[in-house]
Amino acid sequence: MLRIIEADLPQIYKLTEMVPEISAGTREVSAIQRLGGLTNHTYRVSLVTGNEYVVRIPGPGTEALINRSDEKISTELASRLGIDTKLLYFGEDGSKLSCYIKNAITMTAELMRKPEVIPQIADVLHKIHYSGVNTGVNFDVFDIAAKYEGIINEHHVPMFADYNETKQAVMRTRQWVQKHIRTKLQPCHNDPLCENWVMGTNKLFLIDWEYAGMNDGMWDLAAVSIEAGYDEHCDQQLLAAYSGAASSLESLHFLASKIFVDYLWTLWAKARVPYNRQAMEDWAAERYSRLKKFLINFAEELAL
Repeated sequence: MLRIIEADLPQIYKLTEMVPEISAGTREVSAIQRLGGLTNHTYRVSLVTGNEYVVRIPGPGTEALINRSDEKISTELASRLGIDTKLLYFGEDGSKLSCYIKNAITMTAELMRKPEVIPQIADVLHKIHYSGVNTGVNFDVFDIAAKYEGIINEHHVPMFADYNETKQAVMRTRQWVQKHIRTKLQPCHNDPLCENWVMGTNKLFLIDWEYAGMNDGMWDLAAVSIEAGYDEHCDQQLLAAYSGAASSLESLHFLASKIFVDYLWTLWAKARVPYNRQAMEDWAAERYSRLKKFLINFAEELAL
């Protein structure tokens, strides 16, 4: 079990006291449990009334990576659509209070691969993508990548020896997509890690909208595939549940999107190295290795 950070306790209590829905009744806390997460401090807070909430306190350094006002817009949209749980408070600093999902099971890669779960994932993503809402929050993958490169350079974080060569291959893939695929911007989650999916009572939720914004919807599908370790069969089931059987062009679009996902999060991890040290170096190396394999696969598919 993760250790509660003592310095977080005052803010946890403050958040549970400031929301009318809570302050109208008893505010006595009966239990606090630290939940998982890569960058933030997240807690399950139980009151003596039996009501339970989730408190999110932003982790150090996240202000350089995340625009909290943008996150708030997407979080409110997801809450309205019933994709995420009820939002009670969202502070300018990114502190957040929401209702705890009853009987919550945080998804794992194994659970995400279950045949009965894959259509639920596709349904949630389809619901947000085709909500018809323009959030006004732009998630431009390559603009964000350039921002992360700036942070990496500023902190003198060493990059992979062949990074420039790999980046050029990524950019060639981008040019191919721009030429052959008619993409459109849709509201996307952009970070659908397994841990950001929670199964409640007969319903799947998608939480933590820190990186949400208008993007090519195929990004979310590709990210799910990567995070859950999908094989080709799972990939085809996901695509079929989302939009019907995939054409060869759509399959290439899907593979290209996997390249973009691992490219961006490799840079994200490198930008986090000054704060999370070796853990992020290891995570970046894993992403980077897979990115290069995807690039090889893409080149081979184009050559067929």
